[in-house]
Parts: sequence; C-alpha cells; structure tokens
Amino acid sequence: MTDVPVDLDSHRGMAAQKATDLRRAIAVVEAHVRELRERESDLEERMMAAPSASWSEAAVKARHLLNLYAARLPGEDTRHHALVTALFDDFARLGGDD
Repeated sequence: MTDVPVDLDSHRGMAAQKATDLRRAIAVVEAHVRELRERESDLEERMMAAPSASWSEAAVKARHLLNLYAARLPGEDTRHHALVTALFDDFARLGGDD
C-alpha cells in the first residue's frame, strides 16, 4: 500500500474518460448556476427592501429588470433589443452612469 493516489482515469478507455470529464464539467456548471440564482435572489431582495433614494438608484433597479427582459427576448426581436440599448444609453447620458 502506498500513499500515492492511483489515477483511475488513466485506466479507463478514451470514451469513458470523456464521459467522466463531461459529467464533472456539468456538475461544476450546475453548481455555478445555483450560486448565481441565489446571489441574484439576494440582490433582488435587497432591491425590494427599501425604495430608491435617488434617480440613479432607481436606474440601477430598472437596468437590472431590463437586462432580465432583454435576456428573454428572441434574437430576431431586434426592435426591442434596440429599444433596451437606447434606454441604457439614455441612463448613461442622463445619469452619468455606465
């Protein structure tokens, strides 16, 4: 018995190694998605906890909602994508935000 771990992946065939790599990658991505959803939920709870104290704070909330809306737009809906982009440009121009 040795203290050196055995690399079992090297004893598998190429197809099995690829399948294992894919399962591991999917598990990592799924964990990141769960974490992102939790962080987004926390952010939205904080946004709803108190009213905005300024127009720039309200614009931050609106920007978040517009990003959610734009992410769900079909790619061929260029008119609404352009409208969201124009509104972001307005926020930056009028509020000095980026």
